[in-house]
Amino acid sequence: MRIAVNTRLLLRGKLEGIGWFTYETLSRIARKHPEHEFIFLFDRPFDPHFLFAPNVSGRWLPPPTRHIRLFTPWFEFAVPWMLQQSKADLFVSPDGHLSLRSKLPSVAVIHDLNFHHLPETLPAAVRNYYNHYFPRFAHKATRIATVSEYTKSDLVKSYGVDARKIDVTWNGSNTAYHPLSETEVMEVRQRFTNGRPYFLFIGLIIPRKNLSRLMQAYDAFRQNTGLEIDLVVVGEKKWWDAEHESVFNAMQYRGSVHFLGRLEPDVLAKLLGGALALTYVPIFEGFGIPILEGFSAGVPVITSNVTSMPEVAGDAAVYADPYDVASIAEALEQVAGKPELRKSLVAAGLERRKQFSWDITADRLWSCIARAMA
Repeated sequence: MRIAVNTRLLLRGKLEGIGWFTYETLSRIARKHPEHEFIFLFDRPFDPHFLFAPNVSGRWLPPPTRHIRLFTPWFEFAVPWMLQQSKADLFVSPDGHLSLRSKLPSVAVIHDLNFHHLPETLPAAVRNYYNHYFPRFAHKATRIATVSEYTKSDLVKSYGVDARKIDVTWNGSNTAYHPLSETEVMEVRQRFTNGRPYFLFIGLIIPRKNLSRLMQAYDAFRQNTGLEIDLVVVGEKKWWDAEHESVFNAMQYRGSVHFLGRLEPDVLAKLLGGALALTYVPIFEGFGIPILEGFSAGVPVITSNVTSMPEVAGDAAVYADPYDVASIAEALEQVAGKPELRKSLVAAGLERRKQFSWDITADRLWSCIARAMA
């Protein structure tokens, strides 16, 4: 079989959530199934590093989809043309976008429907595109893979998709994450926070990641406890807006907040391993890979009690209401003030982590693809 794959998010040095999903699953699938030919479709000149095996070839299809207005020309004209030219038997799209003009069987990986539930957090052009096209993509797909039971249920309820054509794949996390020795922890803290312990936020700085409330909760935590624990923020300021700026400027302890931007995976692994706790309290997620990364790094995890987070974290995290600053602050106080709780969370997280891996994800995605081909 000839399987064409949308790999436009395989960008060397710029892999984000769905890009990592694409990388980790397709690298395993291509190598494990040499009997099939894989045609990777890129929207700009691609790095040969992403052609994972001899049975993988790459095609460059302009225009580059750097703006939402270029999505339709790429998916509705460039992609169907290449599918026909390459005589593909199936189209797989790890970011959920399909071509409505193509009649080829397809697998769409739909990670979440945040744009459906939180349209106000996105620019108008982005939310209009997603809310117009994704219901159509979901119904057009031969099969859908998604990363949580929560999103599967959401697709059924929000779009009326037949649950029988949806396969849950879950996610894995980077194997670079592991517990650090006490000496390594002290070295990391000395490097980033002058030796002080710190809470860690990881994620793009966009409204649904909830950094504004986390900063308010952190300020309340410092005022309530007097504990000298810093807050480290890792992620691009993609939509750092007036609200973020206003909250930050109003903080009494803003001098203890460190913005590090985007980091290389090996540096991030060290930084996570040195944290007092991962503070990951978004208002909406289809999965929440940082939760697994925190588990793997052997640090306590504070996360949200909504959408998919309880499904991923199980009994291995402290939960907070992401809409309630006081609830988040209380979770910070619990973890910071109770060494035995931290110890039990670490043990539970390391055990919980065993249920998830990219090998499992890749095998489940391949099962979905095989069903579509059948």
